Amino acid sequence: MTAPTPFPIRPADERVAFHRTELSQILALYGRMVAAGEWRDYGISCLRDVSVFSIFRRTAEHPLYRIEKRPKLRSKQGLYAVIGMEGQVLKRGHDLKTVLRVLERKLIRSVD
Repeated sequence: MTAPTPFPIRPADERVAFHRTELSQILALYGRMVAAGEWRDYGISCLRDVSVFSIFRRTAEHPLYRIEKRPKLRSKQGLYAVIGMEGQVLKRGHDLKTVLRVLERKLIRSVD
């Protein structure tokens, strides 16, 4: 009888990940916000049920925003969500471009 493996290794295909086209949309917004001096760092987590793109003002902080992809919510509330620092859902939907618009509004400022 063999001992059970304490940490089973899962194949990479069981994890949720952002597709190249999704990442290009997110990174285009990220680049504009970095150029505006609003954001400074990001992190990507690919987990079993969710993929998260975290956005930071400084590296050692909690994320300002999290862009999440949850395939299980595809037929219900929407595949994508933008979540604020306090955990509130700012926007949820089926189209990533539409969901990201909530963050683009932060880029538009009035000029005196």
